Amino acid sequence: MSVAVESLSFAYAPAGAGVSGITLSLEAGEFCAVIGPSGCGKSTLLRLIAGFLTPDSGAIRIGGQDMAHVPARRRDLGVVFQSYALFPHMSAAENVAYPLKLRGAPRAERLRRAGEALERARLSGMADRLPGQLSGGQQQRVALARALVFQPRALLLDEPLSALDAAHRAAMRDEIRAIQREHGIATLHVTHDQEEALSIADRVAVMRDGRLLQVATPRTLYDEPADAFVAGFVGHANLLDGVVRAPGLVETAIGTLACATGDHTAGSTVTVFFRPEAVRPDPEGAVNRFEGRVVRDRFLGSLRRFDLAVAGGCILGETASRRDIAAVGIPPEGIRLLRR
Repeated sequence: MSVAVESLSFAYAPAGAGVSGITLSLEAGEFCAVIGPSGCGKSTLLRLIAGFLTPDSGAIRIGGQDMAHVPARRRDLGVVFQSYALFPHMSAAENVAYPLKLRGAPRAERLRRAGEALERARLSGMADRLPGQLSGGQQQRVALARALVFQPRALLLDEPLSALDAAHRAAMRDEIRAIQREHGIATLHVTHDQEEALSIADRVAVMRDGRLLQVATPRTLYDEPADAFVAGFVGHANLLDGVVRAPGLVETAIGTLACATGDHTAGSTVTVFFRPEAVRPDPEGAVNRFEGRVVRDRFLGSLRRFDLAVAGGCILGETASRRDIAAVGIPPEGIRLLRR
């Protein structure tokens, strides 16, 4: 079932922060992650869709029906919270069966369906355990099974993995994606973890100050950001103020760069953008070659991230090489120009 919001706005009184003019749609089975700085409105968007907040204006359509003013209990949406929100006195099976109890399902049916949901979540042997007897990852799977047991119209995930350590978080995001695909359910996933969003989402939405800046596939978002904020927020980036001097040439603080200038005319001010992995250490005879000195070197295991101080500024690069670096090259094809 599809989920869509159209020109959705909401403001908290008296501060006024919230969301403004959000339009976003999810097709049946699509997984969409929402990222952005703290306070940008991503959790507010989820709560509006869930029915925990009432919008000031705009539409919330679930399966084509406007639900903007329908109570949360009647929207039939599965919601998984950061805190799991499990009942501590109920077993895993009782927690999962609880939404079915609220809907008046007979006890035998509740237990059967809860058992099936726990089995899909790989928790079939833990049905009788209390939440306090489960690990964080297991509790999260119980919360996910509970959100899916009543066959909801859509699934909403509000930073569900933030309480887990890095190793368990990586494993759980793959499990969530697998379960979501199995159910073929439209899913909105709010997260502060960019790697999490890029690795499991079909599309990623970037928010800032209550507005949507870009919605795109992870690859497009990373390679073709809409503006300098998106470029700097998603991953690591080199961003330089520049002026187009001639077709194929842009002047920056670190020097003149050769790159495609497209429809930017001479005299246009632009933001020059390139990723650190595009930077090539110690290239001989390369275009856009800069000599300098490494002033910061971070060992990250399979690669190192370094800052090379050059005349007029600094270049951020990444490489697997362990050798000393005295110069870098920036291939023209690795450079994009963003409008300022």
